[in-house]
Amino acid sequence: QVQLVESGGGLVQAGDSLRLSCAASGRTLNTMTMGWFRQAPGKEREFVAAISASGGITYYADSVKGRFTISRDNAKNTVYLDMDSLKPEDTAAYSCGTAHPFARYSDYAEYDSWGQGTQVTVSS
Repeated sequence: QVQLVESGGGLVQAGDSLRLSCAASGRTLNTMTMGWFRQAPGKEREFVAAISASGGITYYADSVKGRFTISRDNAKNTVYLDMDSLKPEDTAAYSCGTAHPFARYSDYAEYDSWGQGTQVTVSS
C-alpha cells in the first residue's frame, strides 16, 4: 500500500504561484498514473490534472489549462503541481492519488490511494 503526503498549500493572493508536492512511500510510483483533484466547500470534487507513469503525457481540466503544470520525478517518488496565475476560484483542498496506467484519468473512482490533502486559499 502506498502512502501519499501532499504539501505546499497556503494562503496567497490572486495572481500568485504555488507548488504542491505529493511524496510517496511504501511503493514506487513509476508504474502508476498520478492525478490531482480538488474540492471546495459545498462543491463536488473535481479533476485538476494527471500525468502518465513515464511523465510523457499530461492531462488538464479546462479551468486550469495554461496556468497549472503537473510533473513528476520518479527518482524522488514525487509528483508536483505548479500553479500560476492563481484565482480565488482555485481555492480548495487539493489531493493527489494513484491509478493504474489505463485508468480514466479524470474519474476520481479510478484512483485507489489518496493523500490527506493540502489547502490552497486564494484571496482576491
